[in-house]
Amino acid sequence: MARLSTIDSPGYAPGFRRTLLGWFHQHQRKLPWRGESDPYRILVSEIMLQQTRVAVVEGRYRRFIAQFPTAELLARARAQTVLAAWSGLGYYRRARNLHAAAKEIVKAREFPRTAEALGELPGIGRYTANAVASIAFGEAVPVVDGNVKRVLDRVTGRSLSGEQYWQAAEALLDRGVPGDFNQGLMELGAVVCLPGKPLCETCPVVELCASRGAASRRERAARRKAVVKYALCTRKGNVLLQQRAQDSSLMPGMWELPPFTEAQPAAQPLMRLKHSITVTDYSVLVFAGNGQKGRWVPLGNAQRLALTGLTRKILRRLRLGIEEGVS
Repeated sequence: MARLSTIDSPGYAPGFRRTLLGWFHQHQRKLPWRGESDPYRILVSEIMLQQTRVAVVEGRYRRFIAQFPTAELLARARAQTVLAAWSGLGYYRRARNLHAAAKEIVKAREFPRTAEALGELPGIGRYTANAVASIAFGEAVPVVDGNVKRVLDRVTGRSLSGEQYWQAAEALLDRGVPGDFNQGLMELGAVVCLPGKPLCETCPVVELCASRGAASRRERAARRKAVVKYALCTRKGNVLLQQRAQDSSLMPGMWELPPFTEAQPAAQPLMRLKHSITVTDYSVLVFAGNGQKGRWVPLGNAQRLALTGLTRKILRRLRLGIEEGVS
């Protein structure tokens, strides 16, 4: 196949579509939401996948759908129950918006069938609305996420920006099977057209790519480092937890261990962990603490609360340590 340098060239888009779709149908990953036709379940998967790795989402998606298989059941659930089911995925505003969207869907008595209507739901942006509309309802609308942007930059050989990405995605879109095409384009960016070292030797559209891996690397923002200390207070199988304020700018209403504030320079931490949130890497130190303000919760029931991801990680480590100590 002759190598074409621009997506505006005659014959480029049809060739790109045909090649990409052939590759996607043969090599797509088996994921729990692939092949799904229920728009609610597609919406859940798309919101979970925002800024979260597929490997993390797979198991959480299955459990969430098992607990809330329909928009009606999700809409009827308490906010804390939804947050508890979401715990560990981070970016909890997504869970709150999904919960609110489910209530709007139930109130309207029908699921929005167009990208425009989906965009009216709480927290649903252009990408998510277009993804659900194209996959669930076959609406011929493009999608642009981080993976798609990387593919478009490389195949065009240009550093696109803003609306240019949407225009390029629109030009390439297969209007006959927009859902498959959009998923194929995202899949290409996720497993082949990788950020650091693209796998050009296995890329199905390498002959249609203006860059073939050569692309200006944007300098990565330096990650911040921070140390946080928590107090682990236990009593007769219970653990002390505190709830973040509802007006907190970060994870409002979530439950966590109380902070360690005692001036004990000689104290040794019970456990050390690493934890990352967005652009910050945390060194986490957990010390034995005395009773402070909070709520005593049976350790075995703590997972039912809307815990922060870090707290869930600490308590999992604690339970594992207890089990190992008994064996």
